[in-house]
Amino acid sequence: MLYVLLGQDNYSVSRFLDGIKQQAGEDTFLSANTVRLDGQQVTIDQLRSVCEAAPLLAERRIVIIEGLLSRFEARGKSARGRKSKRKENQLDEDESFAVYINNTPPSTILVLIDERAGNNNPLLKGISANAQVRSFPLLRGAELRQWVQAQVSAEGGSISPPAVNLLSGLVGGDLWAMSNEVKKLVLFAAGRCIEVEDVNKVVSAASENNVFAMVDAIIRAETGTAERTLQQLLMRGASPTYLLFMLSRQVRLIVRAKVMRSRGEHEPDIQRRLGLTSDYTLRKTLEQAGGYSFDRLKEVYRRLLETDLAIKTGKYNGELAMSILIAELCLSQKVGS
Repeated sequence: MLYVLLGQDNYSVSRFLDGIKQQAGEDTFLSANTVRLDGQQVTIDQLRSVCEAAPLLAERRIVIIEGLLSRFEARGKSARGRKSKRKENQLDEDESFAVYINNTPPSTILVLIDERAGNNNPLLKGISANAQVRSFPLLRGAELRQWVQAQVSAEGGSISPPAVNLLSGLVGGDLWAMSNEVKKLVLFAAGRCIEVEDVNKVVSAASENNVFAMVDAIIRAETGTAERTLQQLLMRGASPTYLLFMLSRQVRLIVRAKVMRSRGEHEPDIQRRLGLTSDYTLRKTLEQAGGYSFDRLKEVYRRLLETDLAIKTGKYNGELAMSILIAELCLSQKVGS
């Protein structure tokens, strides 16, 4: 049996995979009968060896390959020209994989997992007739809100429409994070309906919001606000290295968003290419991109690298290094404005 699972919603992919695993037999022997392979590295011989091994005290075994389809994604457009140059009896690598995958033993359940594969992907075209192909895109809009409502109900709780809207906007289509937040909210509400106030108090995206607030304060050169936000995050348990990582990540997102905006790209495309699952994160990133010039962003990134080096070499402890960084960024922003 052959499955192809495509999409960025790896939570739903994982849940679907759980259902497939139930076909393999007793849970006691499930781990022994489940093999994961790296699709970017696996060879035909390795695949054959794994797929043709007999299941251990079960009827079937599961072989999961992640990234095999994307390995051949770039070949689709040039495949026709390349095929015309080869010998008749010579198979391309993607065709060799397709031939074997289409003829795996009945005792093997083969599962290919990838974020995406285009219509011209040669391997997908070669196996799709024998595969159950399922798509798992990130949920957005009404579909995401419906999922949240259903998940809250499944956890034994209830939630108001405004709270659903806020939760969906803050967390976005990352269903792993959303599932965790729903569980926390249901426990926090203790039988009553979850409201907007509960979401604001409980949802872990509040930490990310504070990082945005710190970046906003730096843009406005408000040293006191930026420093207070930093101390609040540290008091809540955020490590200096984590905050430095989050700041660096946000600066990279700002740079990429600014470049795409300058090219006239639309917001949905920017969101997809940046890999942002939250509409709120997209809005804040675009707002902040408008507050920085490219020269200013280069300077900020240089200071972030210097801070990282100062922490790693022991020049300053993490908290002091972050405080110095915030002060310097605010000062240079004020001087440059």
